[in-house]
Amino acid sequence: MPTVHLLDYVAGNVRSLVNAIEKCGYTVEWVRTPEEVSRADKLVLPGVGHFGHCMSQLAAAGYLAPVRAHIDAGKPFMGICVGLQALFDGSSEDPAAPGLGLIKGTLGRFDDTAKAVPHIGWNSANAGGRSLYDLRPASKYYYVHSYRYAYVDGELERQGWTVATGTYGGEVFVGAVARDNVLATQFHPEKSGVAGLRVLQAFLTGEGAQTLGREDASAGPAPTGGLTRRVIACLDVRANDQGDLVVTKGDQYDVREKTSGRDVRNLGKPVELARRYYEQGADEVTFLNITSFRDCPLADLPMLEVLRRTSETVFVPLTVGGGIRDTVDVDGSKASALEIATMYFKSGADKVSIGSDAVLAAEEYHAGGRRLFGNTAIEQISKAYGNQAVVVSVDPKRVYVPKVDATRHSTIRTRFPGPRGEEYCWYACTIKGGRETRDLDVVELVQAVEAMGAGEILLNCIDRDGTNSGFDLELIDQVKASVRIPVIASSGAGNPGHFEEVFSKTRTDAALGAGIFHRGEYTVKQVKDYLAEKGLEVRHFEGNL
Repeated sequence: MPTVHLLDYVAGNVRSLVNAIEKCGYTVEWVRTPEEVSRADKLVLPGVGHFGHCMSQLAAAGYLAPVRAHIDAGKPFMGICVGLQALFDGSSEDPAAPGLGLIKGTLGRFDDTAKAVPHIGWNSANAGGRSLYDLRPASKYYYVHSYRYAYVDGELERQGWTVATGTYGGEVFVGAVARDNVLATQFHPEKSGVAGLRVLQAFLTGEGAQTLGREDASAGPAPTGGLTRRVIACLDVRANDQGDLVVTKGDQYDVREKTSGRDVRNLGKPVELARRYYEQGADEVTFLNITSFRDCPLADLPMLEVLRRTSETVFVPLTVGGGIRDTVDVDGSKASALEIATMYFKSGADKVSIGSDAVLAAEEYHAGGRRLFGNTAIEQISKAYGNQAVVVSVDPKRVYVPKVDATRHSTIRTRFPGPRGEEYCWYACTIKGGRETRDLDVVELVQAVEAMGAGEILLNCIDRDGTNSGFDLELIDQVKASVRIPVIASSGAGNPGHFEEVFSKTRTDAALGAGIFHRGEYTVKQVKDYLAEKGLEVRHFEGNL
């Protein structure tokens, strides 16, 4: 099999990129020293996270000059995400860190006045009728970034670049650029389904470079050019009483059957279900490890194997939660939350989800006068891998009060009065799978974790979990008004109409379903088809390569 070389530095989840390249029929060799760059024919620079961190890592390892020499020699080069950003002069994310300067211009941050940042999800990469490595105007590609190069018509083209763009909240940004032997994408092709695999294949075979910039009769304007509505499939994973790893689903967090045996509810095998949902069009797959496998040696966590196997056939983002905390292994050795997260990233995860520990960290944050200590799991992981790599999973439940001043917490006036006719409520945060309630409200929690560096909120609701009665729109509205990072609505979805309702009546950035899919009541495709019928833009599964 032909070979492609990947630059080895701290770049988040590279396993998925390796799997995608192998899916295209190529083998991967790692470049681990500057001297090895010269022997590479095709070179790929992956990357996620902070621009300054990326450039400082490359500079400290002595890679900058060899990478530039590879490009100047006319050898094929591809940069992904921060790998695209590195080609510019610099970024306002770290003004002191110079880029490679191959493209004249400086990146800036998305305006978060009226939209969530980071920009996370499936968007267009429209080359305006020009051929650009098999990008297609009707396809959608997976982006996750806070900084972008604002597109100015003709500016990069005058430098000889062919450009593809996307639009987010009225801002037109550069989604991909190519010139001669260089291709760079702001999106992640390895996480963009078959649409992304086509881009990788066009780079690896050289066909993309041969046809670059030609008028493409099949190309036209993107349907809307905007961000799609994300539909996420969630799999709660735990060991049953027989020791088998199964997907389960709770009824207000109770995962055991109501029968006399009280067995753990078994809804299928995680790897098989993940692939099924991917092929139905799920935009992301989330694994929540609800037992954390506390008795397993860290290097043998069952979820690591689940991620490895899933990432071989599922080319959309994977999130894993459960056990992301400072831990003592069974042999007495200590492992930090960052080290455990790194194990998950190396096994195929793109994001890690933190639950109970985020609540405890938020309590310390507020008790210390909203001061950051720098030692929380959220801060450590986001600093190393970027905000987009950290999701905080929130498990709130309603507490009814008769009037606003009956509590110090952030209240709402509810359309669903309490058992004694109370017209107000606040949402109390819980830990330990909902078994312990804390004196911390959901607004205090989400604002604290946003300050720590979380990139996304997974907003569950104990009151709606397993009820099939729809999402808690009042909770979602309160949280969306409190933070500027994306929010995923979860708990309560019982039919496609509930997804349409949450997207139409709230500003949620994504919606998650679990039991509705596991029980076979509806497929992901049926939900997305329904949304499309209602005029909402969604990404459809395009098949396999």
